[in-house]
Amino acid sequence: MHFHGFDIIAVYVDDLNLVGTLEELTTTANYLKKEFEMKDLGGTKFYLGLQIKHLPSGILFNQSTYTEKVLRRFYMDKAHPSSSLMIVRSLDVKKDHFRPQEEGEEILGPEVPYFSAIGALMHLANCTRPDIAFAVNLLARYSSEPT
Repeated sequence: MHFHGFDIIAVYVDDLNLVGTLEELTTTANYLKKEFEMKDLGGTKFYLGLQIKHLPSGILFNQSTYTEKVLRRFYMDKAHPSSSLMIVRSLDVKKDHFRPQEEGEEILGPEVPYFSAIGALMHLANCTRPDIAFAVNLLARYSSEPT
């Protein structure tokens, strides 16, 4: 068998995702079907928390299901959306509300899942929401003593 291009085969446990041109995908899928018992489920719609839409102009990834789950987990599902990712504030330590703890301020206790919220938001920022990366990074700076 002679190959002219290449395919990318992403394997997760017993699921395979093939990436390549239609001709290459067909050749690869037919070869794999001869070697292994497998089903072709068509274009991937959901994979490792990513929702995938195949459009004529390309592929659209989102994590709306994961985002809604995170909002429910941290009791933010009833919150009102904002057009700004975070309140615009000065980074001047004397004026910044995200500053380190000052005298008289209480550190949030373990009953407030600050680490978990930051981790969930970092996952979103890394995968499909780079627009929230700055805000999440700023909040993560104070993970050791959130106020």
